[in-house]
Amino acid sequence: GWLRLKGEEHETTLLEASNLACSLDRLERFEEARSLLRKTMPVARRVLGESDSTTLRMRWNYAVALYRDPDASLDDIREAVETIEEAERAARRVLGGGHPT
Repeated sequence: GWLRLKGEEHETTLLEASNLACSLDRLERFEEARSLLRKTMPVARRVLGESDSTTLRMRWNYAVALYRDPDASLDDIREAVETIEEAERAARRVLGGGHPT
């Protein structure tokens, strides 16, 4: 797919990785979703920036994959809350306080 065609740093590749992680989460394949996002979030931050919508969506998806997992530890829940709070602050800076983030 996009990975072979465009490489891991292409914007579309990163967007598709985010979409795949979201699908994995919906299928309750939480560890796979987290693993994919752990690998791609640093690339998105470096290539797209902290405030990019794909980067923010990846952070949100990562937090969701953490807290929805029935085997989540208290540390996982804490990490999920911290991740959502950080992403929400970044989204407010980028999108403005009136946006329903």
